[in-house]
Amino acid sequence: MKYILVTGGVISGIGKGIIASSVGTILKSCGLRVTAIKIDPYINIDAGTFSPYEHGEVFVLDDGGEVDLDLGNYERFLDIRLTKDNNLTTGKIYQSVINKERRGDYLGKTVQVVPHITDAIQEWVMRQAQVPVDDDGVEPQVCVIELGGTVGDIESMPFIEAFRQFQFKVKRENFCNIHVSLVPQPSATGEQKTKPTQNSVRELRGLGLSPDLIMCRCSTPLENSVKEKISMFCHVEPEQVSLDHTGLKTTEAVEITYVDSADLEASTLQEEPVRYHEAWQKLCSANGILVPGGFGVRGTEGKIQAISWARKQKKPFLGVCLGMQLAVYANSTEFDPETKHPVVIDMPEHNPGQMGGTMRLGKRRTIFKTKNSILSKCTNIRHHLQVNPELKQHFEEKGFRFVGQDVEGERMEVIELDDHPYFVGVQYHPEFTSRPIKPSPPYFGLLLAAAGRLPGYLQKGCRLSPRETYSDRSGSSSPDSEIADFKLPSLAQD
Repeated sequence: MKYILVTGGVISGIGKGIIASSVGTILKSCGLRVTAIKIDPYINIDAGTFSPYEHGEVFVLDDGGEVDLDLGNYERFLDIRLTKDNNLTTGKIYQSVINKERRGDYLGKTVQVVPHITDAIQEWVMRQAQVPVDDDGVEPQVCVIELGGTVGDIESMPFIEAFRQFQFKVKRENFCNIHVSLVPQPSATGEQKTKPTQNSVRELRGLGLSPDLIMCRCSTPLENSVKEKISMFCHVEPEQVSLDHTGLKTTEAVEITYVDSADLEASTLQEEPVRYHEAWQKLCSANGILVPGGFGVRGTEGKIQAISWARKQKKPFLGVCLGMQLAVYANSTEFDPETKHPVVIDMPEHNPGQMGGTMRLGKRRTIFKTKNSILSKCTNIRHHLQVNPELKQHFEEKGFRFVGQDVEGERMEVIELDDHPYFVGVQYHPEFTSRPIKPSPPYFGLLLAAAGRLPGYLQKGCRLSPRETYSDRSGSSSPDSEIADFKLPSLAQD
């Protein structure tokens, strides 16, 4: 087993997750079996209760694990399936060590950060690196490990020490450290500055890890003189410095516009009419509308207005989770616990008195009740509310069909509207299993419908013509009060 540790310096949010995913993708394209682990040095057990504004939207795995969004990058880039144990946190490590201590596993010894916490980290990584991530059930050959935060953070110290020991345990030839650093370029001088990288690498080496590769993030291409300077002061070859990261290219770019749904409401018209009209102008100029999931009552009336507009104007629409619930233009017990019309209600699994892990999580099976449905595949679930099954017949009489249900027939998972080019709502979160080269069907359908290509795609047996190549770039999360609009300026013609 080969291990690649990705560390970061200077600032957080520098792109370690994308770099780790890209490295894994390159290795997999060479025929190697690759897995990935994300280490987050916070004390939370998982990411289930995080604010999406601070950490990005929570990503949900097949086993129901609520994890850091970087694991979503790993799954999509590498086209693999991970488990909740591929996301390692300080909270998980300390919890496991404390549980062992309470059971008496340490036989009366004084439990300390070194060696007990550091040993637990190493054992966790080695155990999880061997877990198969593909359908063939074969163990991976390479494990890419991303250490969150930056070198020097006090909360990262136990992990740095664990990997200092780890490199000798697995033998140095099986261990590689990639260090990601920032090369700033102050506008006053226009020079690319290497001192932050030098200091970061010096601190990392002082802690016992010496980088094999240095990847520099900068606003302009890294100059050769700067590469040589980093090489000289950081003890690496010049060829082992720099990364030019670009997004995945598609033949047609998707223009995404975000609209705050609160701006679509009548109250905004009264208070800020310019903002109101600008929001509606954005919405009306879009070729398709996505209403994502979210929590709380803010902006819900605006979302309902947008959905109503999409229905009446026959604009392609996709509602995910809350977006699907609002597509029934109904009240919810989440917004008004005393509502007389509880069309959207709590699920039995939901425990509102407890935080974390109380929603319906993980991969579930959906049964499609009709062969005429546009969608025929179910992906990941993450929700705690559902459409009241007692009102199903009332909606279907109006042409609002619940085409997908759970195996018990109690939960309405997929809705479609008759006489509409694409009006779809899904209770689950299809973005969790969408891949750059294998986009999830609900999103793919939305974009094809927005481009006017869906009928032809369906007539051809869900195949694009040879001249058409297409990737879904709609996977970015939006805050819970936003609506994403899509414009497709051009799509390859038949």
